[in-house]
Amino acid sequence: MQFAGWEMPVRFDGIIAESKAVRTNAGLFDISHMGRVEIRGEGAARLLNRVLSVQASRMRTGRARYNVICDESGGIIDDCIVYRLGRERFLLVPNASNTDAALAWLERWTPDDGDVEVVNLTEQTAMIACQGPQAAALLQQLTDDDLSKIRPFRAASATVNGKKAYMARTGYTGEDGFEIMMRAEAAPDLWSRLVDLGASSCGLGARDVLRLEAGLLLHGNDMSTDVNPYEAALDQFVDADREDYVAGGALRKIRDTGPSRRIVGFKMVERGIARQGYAILDDEGQDVIGQVTSGGPSPTLDTNIGLGYVPIRFADPGTRIRIEIRGRPTAAEITTLPFYQRSRSA
Repeated sequence: MQFAGWEMPVRFDGIIAESKAVRTNAGLFDISHMGRVEIRGEGAARLLNRVLSVQASRMRTGRARYNVICDESGGIIDDCIVYRLGRERFLLVPNASNTDAALAWLERWTPDDGDVEVVNLTEQTAMIACQGPQAAALLQQLTDDDLSKIRPFRAASATVNGKKAYMARTGYTGEDGFEIMMRAEAAPDLWSRLVDLGASSCGLGARDVLRLEAGLLLHGNDMSTDVNPYEAALDQFVDADREDYVAGGALRKIRDTGPSRRIVGFKMVERGIARQGYAILDDEGQDVIGQVTSGGPSPTLDTNIGLGYVPIRFADPGTRIRIEIRGRPTAAEITTLPFYQRSRSA
């Protein structure tokens, strides 16, 4: 299928089989459609401090941080991960469909003094996610570098399958694993080698199922410029108390006042599959209180789950709601997130 200008596979062996492979062994995702933008120069940290919800200048080299890029009213332009490559070098990985918007926002706030250079490396590089309880063990067979030294939300340069790569212990599935960035021409052979070692090729369908099970939001579904990070339950990734932060004023006001709605996870009590756009109703099934932003079956949990925004008074776990499925108010219950959490021993 076409996705943000890229030709992307929805499935290889089937969404359920691919999801199971990631939960029990290891799966591969071609995520080259994600942006890769390097910010470098003496003013790199200052620029990122202005536009990211976290303070990039406080990051150590080799660290990764999840964050959101907000506009001046606090709306979420994108959510992304920033990596510190060196004292004056950072790598920002925005979502595929938002790379241009993220670049435009960076350029808007880039000073004219020449202290910062923003370089889009997306088309020169590839990005492969190897995810699952056996992901690290499979990758270790292709490198002499000790991958156990790269802890979660850390990254380091390594030689993998004989080629230079940047190995980040991050992902979007709720499992352990790595996101590997390397020159585009080196990626196909790495993919083939990992498949030969036992990893399963996976598509966008399984990726969406896995991220939903892990309670991870998708920009365009669960976030947009009409949503602020406090509504999206991303409070821990926002440092609003910075004078140079362009969204700081708006976010401080939202934080101090308190959001009127909040994203929640829910499980279906009665039979039915919640889909994006379906109405969320109160327990009597009379009043519309919100809308499903993501939903579908969970093969791991053998139940139907979803995400959506509801007024704060409906957001507590255990609250009964209904989802309007094909005209029928169908019982559901607010639950805690994530729906699925891997065993730390895995």
